[in-house]
Amino acid sequence: MKSSYFWHSVPIENLCGQIMASGKITVSDRYQIRSALLDDTLTEPEQILINRLLYGIRHGLLRIID
Repeated sequence: MKSSYFWHSVPIENLCGQIMASGKITVSDRYQIRSALLDDTLTEPEQILINRLLYGIRHGLLRIID
């Protein structure tokens, strides 16, 4: 199984793009990212994308919604 597919089978790249475009991260998005992190098979580009999301959250560029 390719490392970028988890939970609902959405590639991490697509998920990050959707989050960045909308400016919001949902509970479902968080669970998918968490699953990817726990699997510990992320590629370096995928890790960089997740780090960018965390940066956006810390600096108020992305909102966390329930």
